[in-house]
Amino acid sequence: MAELPIPDVPPARCSGRFTISTLLGMEEAGRGPYTPTEGSSCDSAQPTQLSSSTLCTRTFGYNTVDVVPAYEHYANSKGVGDPRKGRPSLADLHSILKPDPSRLRTPVSDVQHSNGLPEAGPEAGLEEAEGEPGRDSEPEPVRFGWVKGVMIRCMLNIWGVILYLRLPWITAQAGIALTWLIILMSVTVTTITGLSISAISTNGKVKSGGTYFLISRSLGPELGGSIGLIFAFANAVAVAMHTVGFAETVRDLLQEHNSLIVDPTNDIRIIGVITVTVLLGISLAGMEWEAKAQILFFLVILVSFINYLVGTVIPATAEKQAKGFFSYRADIFAQNFVPNWRGPEGSFFGLFSIFFPSATGILAGANISGDLKDPAIAIPKGTLMAIFWTTMSYLVLSATIGACVVRDASGSLNDSVAVGSPGCEGLACSFGWNFTACAQQQSCRYGLSNYYQSMSMVSGFGPLITAGIFGATLSSALACLVSAPKVFQCLCKDQLYPLIGFFGKGYGRNSEPIRGYMLTYVIAVGFILIAELNAIAPIISNFFLCSYALINFSCFHASITNSPGWRPSFRYYSKWAALFGAAVSVVIMFLLTWWAALIAFGIVIFLLGYVLYKKPDVNWGSSMQASSYNMALNYSVGLSEVDEHIKNYRPQCLVLTGPPNFRPALVDFVGTFTKNLSLMLCGNVLIVSHLQELGPWKQKMPESRLMADGHTKWLMKRKIKAFYTDVVAEDLRSGVQMLIQAAGLGKMRPNILVLGYKRNWQTASPQSLEDYVGILHDAFDFKYGVCVMRMKEGLNVSGVLQAHVNLTFEAAEHPENGTGSRAAPGTADPTTLASEQQASTIFQSKQGKKTIDIYWLFDDGGLTLLIPYLLGRKKRWAKCKIRVFVGGQINRMDEERKAIVSLLSKFRLGFHEVHILPDINQKPRPEQLNDGFKDEATVNEMRQGCPWKISDEEVDKNRAKSLRQVRLNEILRDYSRDAALIAITPPIGRKGRCPSSLYMAWLETLSQDLRPPIILTRGNQENVLTFYCQ
Repeated sequence: MAELPIPDVPPARCSGRFTISTLLGMEEAGRGPYTPTEGSSCDSAQPTQLSSSTLCTRTFGYNTVDVVPAYEHYANSKGVGDPRKGRPSLADLHSILKPDPSRLRTPVSDVQHSNGLPEAGPEAGLEEAEGEPGRDSEPEPVRFGWVKGVMIRCMLNIWGVILYLRLPWITAQAGIALTWLIILMSVTVTTITGLSISAISTNGKVKSGGTYFLISRSLGPELGGSIGLIFAFANAVAVAMHTVGFAETVRDLLQEHNSLIVDPTNDIRIIGVITVTVLLGISLAGMEWEAKAQILFFLVILVSFINYLVGTVIPATAEKQAKGFFSYRADIFAQNFVPNWRGPEGSFFGLFSIFFPSATGILAGANISGDLKDPAIAIPKGTLMAIFWTTMSYLVLSATIGACVVRDASGSLNDSVAVGSPGCEGLACSFGWNFTACAQQQSCRYGLSNYYQSMSMVSGFGPLITAGIFGATLSSALACLVSAPKVFQCLCKDQLYPLIGFFGKGYGRNSEPIRGYMLTYVIAVGFILIAELNAIAPIISNFFLCSYALINFSCFHASITNSPGWRPSFRYYSKWAALFGAAVSVVIMFLLTWWAALIAFGIVIFLLGYVLYKKPDVNWGSSMQASSYNMALNYSVGLSEVDEHIKNYRPQCLVLTGPPNFRPALVDFVGTFTKNLSLMLCGNVLIVSHLQELGPWKQKMPESRLMADGHTKWLMKRKIKAFYTDVVAEDLRSGVQMLIQAAGLGKMRPNILVLGYKRNWQTASPQSLEDYVGILHDAFDFKYGVCVMRMKEGLNVSGVLQAHVNLTFEAAEHPENGTGSRAAPGTADPTTLASEQQASTIFQSKQGKKTIDIYWLFDDGGLTLLIPYLLGRKKRWAKCKIRVFVGGQINRMDEERKAIVSLLSKFRLGFHEVHILPDINQKPRPEQLNDGFKDEATVNEMRQGCPWKISDEEVDKNRAKSLRQVRLNEILRDYSRDAALIAITPPIGRKGRCPSSLYMAWLETLSQDLRPPIILTRGNQENVLTFYCQ
């Protein structure tokens, strides 16, 4: 279809060849053995811009353009085949090179290092590969290791007020045994998620963006974008939640001392706003100051925990005994080992839903992945260690406090009695205390079941527990205040959603998202002013659980797709455990609050739908892409195992478009009836005059591949669901033969050849005409159906395009050829081809109440009926009435019409208007025969100049068939003058008997002078329609 010129290449000169004597001569001259001589080239047949000494590596012992493996060759690689800095392209190594300064490459292997390793380490190599000048002069950003950056941060976020205020109460309700079960169940989910995070974060270089980055780069922008937005919002609201928890504690202290500022509610607002403002100041001061504040909070919590443990071994005073604390006692441990359910929340899953949020927070370290020295090491190690140590603290706390404190105590010193006093019931009686009255009346104020401040009561110094509560709440608020902007910044930079890019700008050496901090601050203050977060808190927990579920599913999905790119260096994970973790996370969402789970899923689905609709132009190599490949491969192989059936027949079209943008009407016609139904393959034949001279032309192959990408993008922009492929051949016919035989995969192979009508057949070269008709014969030989499309204005619009848009294609030798145009691979950007102005065609507009006329003249298996039927199902053609015309005899018109109507009804096509053409065998009108005929002198001149076209003997032999075409053209003009489309079954020219010129004359006569598009459709004489159900 497109003819490619052969470049003139001068004969090769071996000026750079090395021999043993050359090497010895250089050594004797005092030069190094691998120093190139003047004028020598590196693996090149002639001196070029690439044949400088910098390209000749000293590693191999001879001159070569090849370079040794190096980090920077792979840094920041995106797509398959992307040229990497410093590595020569395949053309540099394989093709004959010409001087081309624009393609000069300077391999880093010789300029910067001689052993293939960067001198300044991997990070320096990356910066050089990304081409960022002046990096050395900038101050180094603050980076954290796994302890300071991940473990401490995660532990602080996991620890919270539940550790101090609710865990003792849960121990009293569920007993030590079931409390441990609740803790271990919660930790199982978080541990599985931690393992999944570890696997994902070690499968390549992790940048900033935390949870959003991990999910989006694994599952793709659709799920990643939706979870990133709600996760950032959840962190922003969590700042308000933790700050209000701190403010309530301070308010309670003020209330105990009758020192309220205004009133209980407004005091929470005032304290909360002041607190979050101070936390914002710490965050804006930089990550270094924020890390120092976190260490301070961590030390406070450790001191408070040690203070508690010390308190458990200090002998209990009378005041503490009155409140139920008796130090370690085996019988107290035995009594508290079993459950004692009380109140409306006294159930296993009720307590589980209360405790589970205290096990979350494991993503705090991953959320600042951009600020870690080595995220691939820090995230797995720090996260798993944080889970381990916090789990141990929960288990130790529940066991120790369950062994020291009874469930009910009055707190009154007057309740002390002698051991063994009558009327005393309960475990405390053996310790000299009678709490029977308040226990029976359920009015006890103290004890594990009634007093939330049991840890403070047990501890050696109570205020340190209050300080621990302050540290836990403030550290969690600070961690969320840092996480939200970091995640949101990455989301903004990816531009998946509109109107948020403003907040993605970074400032300073750490690229701090100051605008994101301010947005998070505004959201947090807004929710703090509400001062009532009981309604929003369940939604926040569900958002975090959504993240856990998707992280686990990401790990499972990436594993199950068997993608070669899934190679995490962290091996201690299981895809089935990840799937279990994802399922359990979803179940827990509904156990916590079912309505909040529905809201979370609704928001995720809405955001997912938006991204699917917008289809952002990003390619992150997600597991969804790998899954699509696996599914396509499995289904294609599965199709090969099933025999074909007429009921499942689909018209799979190989369309000879040449460059698709040259023949948009042909593309639109086939794309209309194959969309979401069957295969469409646009074929292009690149013609090279002499295949033996193809070698030098291969230098142009990369540009040819780029143009193929451009044609594919053009089809996508036009919303045509089709593939594009091209082949290189000596001539058009041999190229089409290649396409017919090789196109497709398994059962996904074309069965119809669609091409444009050759309008210039009368002036074309003899070989061109023979090739065109030969293509039709080849299609029938390979059991293809054939569909030839003719439009009055022609199909080829290349003459218009090449004038102002597509500089790649040269002027067409025959613009109305209908099969192709001469073309040369150029350097035009494929995006230019994809963005060119789209030509509008009749197949893109609504047809209204016109008719689609089918002339089913020969029984070809039903293909002539099927294509118009599929076309009529589309919205633009739905109002068109379909009419079927069949030849018949004038004395049997009614019987033949009934027979055809009955047959069509069995096919269930919905065609009800059938016309019998009884005069199809009549002689054409005399004026039609005389129209366009040349005078005798002109005819004799044509016979002498073009004796190859057709002989008088052949004309006489096929006169009846020729007159039939003239008569059919009269009928078409009489009946279908105003039709939207004409589909007709053309005659078949027998190989070796019907000359190509005569056959083209038949098609010309049949389809000439018709305004609507005409589709000459001929099946392969095998059924494509059936009226059986099996």
